[in-house]
Amino acid sequence: MGVTGRAAAEVLAARGARVVPVDDTAGDVLSTEELLAGTVLDRTDLVVVSPGLAPHHPLLRACAARGLTVWSEVELAWRVRVPTASGEPAPWLAVTGTNGKTTTVGMLESVLRAAGRDAVAVGNVGTPVVLAATDPARDVLAVELSSFQLHHTSSMSAQAAAVLNVAPDHLDWHGSMEAYAAAKGRVFEHAQVACVYNAADPMTEHLVREADVVDGCVAVGFTTGTPSVGQVGLVEDVLVDRGFARLRHTHAAELGTLADLHRLAGPDGAVPPHVVADALAAAALALAHGVEPEAVRDGLRAYAPGSHRIAPVAVLDGVAYVDDSKATNAHAAAASLASFGPGSVVWVAGGLAKGATFDELVASRRDRLRAVVLIGVDRAPLREALARHAPDVPVVEVDAGDTGSVMTRAVHEARRLAAGAPAGPATVLLAPACASMDQFASYADRGERFAAAVRALREDA
Repeated sequence: MGVTGRAAAEVLAARGARVVPVDDTAGDVLSTEELLAGTVLDRTDLVVVSPGLAPHHPLLRACAARGLTVWSEVELAWRVRVPTASGEPAPWLAVTGTNGKTTTVGMLESVLRAAGRDAVAVGNVGTPVVLAATDPARDVLAVELSSFQLHHTSSMSAQAAAVLNVAPDHLDWHGSMEAYAAAKGRVFEHAQVACVYNAADPMTEHLVREADVVDGCVAVGFTTGTPSVGQVGLVEDVLVDRGFARLRHTHAAELGTLADLHRLAGPDGAVPPHVVADALAAAALALAHGVEPEAVRDGLRAYAPGSHRIAPVAVLDGVAYVDDSKATNAHAAAASLASFGPGSVVWVAGGLAKGATFDELVASRRDRLRAVVLIGVDRAPLREALARHAPDVPVVEVDAGDTGSVMTRAVHEARRLAAGAPAGPATVLLAPACASMDQFASYADRGERFAAAVRALREDA
């Protein structure tokens, strides 16, 4: 019964449903144990499930045994949409992927607003979809969807949908990489105008090919290289469209330049390739909605990144401290480490691994590492990957016992390692490659504690 659960209950009750809240941690409502011991499920017509509940949760097993209908909050939102001033419900532009979702929907929201639409970013980004879907004032929704939310979603028919990338994540929840990818692919089901995929990630194109879409729906790829017909991409420093432009077989329509993304530049002043990819995906979704290229440029130029995404905290004694707590899996951490120079990073990593392995991450980014500070309950997979692929990189572990001071101790260790490193630019980077819930309330809480520990260093200096 978090933010999404309360919103779903409110919308259902307003439509005459008798709602029975269930939560294993909230003491004022039924717990799963109490529910299963009683007869409530025998009188239940519909279960709206939190994305936090994995398919093997006892409640969902009981629902399956009874043949009960189970919806995500997203499925509920799609079914209770209300008409807008146009007489039709607001169309959805849906985004999923292992990484980049929040940045992409933020860019998309900015582009849509630059085009004069009353648009809002909703879903996994924070605002419940069900509240926005029942607001008649909205023209269009930019919907961020996790694999958890998509698992129990079946009837959604987005105007356009994108899968940004697919890399191993949440395997403990889904059970396998195949099930995880299939959940991501559900975003393409019933798409109306365009399915946007990553030309550098064959799995995303495979998911498009497997999807059952509305007749006339097209596949549009995005690439950080020169685009072919049917793609959006980059020509030198210009973002261009050959997927929707009227003369796309012979010409590319300009959408903006890398200079328009200056607010998202990395520490070296360059815009990282994964940020360019997110911008192109957002542009493709906006173009599918009918936005003009000029609005794409204006919206990208106006977009400012959210917190905890390669966010500079301070520079102390020549060492930069950077908060990328949003890097909650190996794929995101690899992109974060790639933003820094060889041998420059004291990496603060670890947390809840969610069944992931880190060999590919360490092997591909070993050249960036000066030293590593490991935190969290799942330190072993990272420790073992470092031993295999970066045995000469110093590693310090911060015991998980005292969660209250774990980040303070991690920052102190990182400062010591940075001071003892060879000459040259150094960065202490929090890019955990893991979820935060083992020791922190959220990735934001983890990032804020990192920043607070760094500020305390400055005050002690």
